[in-house]
Amino acid sequence: MTSRRPVGVITRGTTNPNRLRRCDRWLVATQAHRLRGAARPPVVVDLGYGASPVTVLELARRLQPVRPDVEVVGIEISPERVAAGEPLARKGVGFRLGGFEVPLDGRDAQLIRAFNVLRQYDEGEVAAAWERLRGRLAPGGLLVDGTCDELGRIASWVALERSGPVSLTVSLHLGSLADPAVVAERLPKALIHRNVPGERVHDLVSDLSGAWRRASPLMAYGPRQRFLATVEALREQGWPVLHGPRRWRLGEVTVAWEAVAPAPYPA
Repeated sequence: MTSRRPVGVITRGTTNPNRLRRCDRWLVATQAHRLRGAARPPVVVDLGYGASPVTVLELARRLQPVRPDVEVVGIEISPERVAAGEPLARKGVGFRLGGFEVPLDGRDAQLIRAFNVLRQYDEGEVAAAWERLRGRLAPGGLLVDGTCDELGRIASWVALERSGPVSLTVSLHLGSLADPAVVAERLPKALIHRNVPGERVHDLVSDLSGAWRRASPLMAYGPRQRFLATVEALREQGWPVLHGPRRWRLGEVTVAWEAVAPAPYPA
C-alpha cells in the first residue's frame, strides 16, 4: 500500500519550552468542557510542533489533570522531527508524521492546536487550511490557530469550531508590556495583513492601545490593574469582550470573531 504524502510544507520549526503556555492556560481555563464532555478518551493534536517535541509534552502535562485519559498527539510533516519525538512517547503521548490531513487512524480530534504554522503560509491559503482542519474535529471540538513570539510573551490566536471561527484572543506578558499594540506583529495569518485603517482588527489594536494609554495613572497599582481597566474600557466602547476579570488580569482579552473578521477584498 502506498502511503499518502502529508499535506503541507516543512516550516522553520523553531520553538522553546513554555512558548505556548498562554494558549495552554486559556484552553484549561475556558475550554476544559470540550474534553470533559467527550464520550470517549479525547484526542488532542499539537500540529506542527517544530524541531523540539517539548510543547507536546507540556500540553499533555497541562491537560491530563482536566481529563486523565486524554491522548496528546504531536504531528509533524518532517520525518526527522517525528523521529526526535518518538523516544519520548508514552501512555497518553504520541508522535506521528503528517500535516493538515491530521492522521489519527480514523479518529477525530477534540482539540487541534496549530501555533506558528500558518504564519509561514500565504494569507490566501488560510481559508482552505482552516476548512480542512475543521473537518478533522470531533463534535464539540475546537481548532486553535495562533502565533506568538519566541518566548511566548506576545501571543494571539483564533478559535474555530466545526462551523467556523468564534473568537480572537490576545495574550500579553504584563510585566514587560509597553504598549498592547505590539501584538500587531504577532497576529494570526488571517489578520496580520489586515491591520490597516478600515479593517476591524486595526480598530481593535488601536482601541486596545488607546485604552492602555489612558489607564496609565493606574500603573502605580501595577500592570494588572492597568490592564483590567484597559479591557473594561474596551467593553464600554462596545467591543464584545468574552470571559471576565480572571482572564483579563493575566494580560488576556478575547473578543467575538465577528467583531474582527476581515472585510472581503475588492473584486
